[in-house]
Amino acid sequence: MSYVSPPEFVGKMIDAGESKVFMSTRDTVIRAFMAGAILGLAAAFAVTVTVQTGQAIVGALLFPVGFCMLYLLGFDLLTGVFTLVPLALIDKRPGVRPRSVLRNWGLVFVGNFAGALTVALMMAVTFTYAFSVDPNQVGEAIGHIGEGRTVGYADHGAAGMLTLFIRGVLCNWMVSTGVVAAMLSTSVSGKVIAMWMPILVFFYMGFEHSVVNMFLFPSGLMLGGDFSVGDYLIWNEIPTVLGNLVGGLAFVGLTLYATHARTAPNRPAPEKETSPAEPDPMVKV
Repeated sequence: MSYVSPPEFVGKMIDAGESKVFMSTRDTVIRAFMAGAILGLAAAFAVTVTVQTGQAIVGALLFPVGFCMLYLLGFDLLTGVFTLVPLALIDKRPGVRPRSVLRNWGLVFVGNFAGALTVALMMAVTFTYAFSVDPNQVGEAIGHIGEGRTVGYADHGAAGMLTLFIRGVLCNWMVSTGVVAAMLSTSVSGKVIAMWMPILVFFYMGFEHSVVNMFLFPSGLMLGGDFSVGDYLIWNEIPTVLGNLVGGLAFVGLTLYATHARTAPNRPAPEKETSPAEPDPMVKV
């Protein structure tokens, strides 16, 4: 059977979070870089399709191809590690500490941003013939996205900031559902179908994804969008990251852990208390 029951895949969620905590710095950054790059390409693809067809639903239907590719290749998004890695800490896996969770989040953020920024520059070059002409129709659309989702929120003040945060929460509720839904199946086709549905919902609804925005907004700035780096950070990226953290952990990770973890098969024993003199295993990472 290709279907995996909830208690079984929750056990896999905890195991995945633990493995990411102890992954080397090199591997963590490389995998995060590739995830950010692939998701940036998927976003560019979806915007291109939407502009050319005039139908946003078509772009949304095709955007999940990037998410499925990066997941099947074992790459990591910040939104996914927000959900999975804390479970290893909550489950008291040996050697997992709050600082090791923060270390993983920080490295994945850096890798995702570097990958998305690389693709943003490459796509800006292709949209403008190496900045020798004005952006084409797709480039102009990306610039307008950056304006509407930064200064557009700022125009509404506190209400805009709350809206931005909630869209970040809703986004990672769906994206992290896609991450864990892939664990429902042991077949590639089953994983893809399970991932496709919630990713389609997030993209079509215009929710705020911190890694997608790492591509859209820097490329928008390069393509003449009428907003600043400060607008991007304050009126999008920072609140979006916080919303993504709350959405993935509160509505996906913790809810599944709370109701299924106790019946997960083959769970290792919780970590025993150690003496202060015992060396921290994280120093070897």
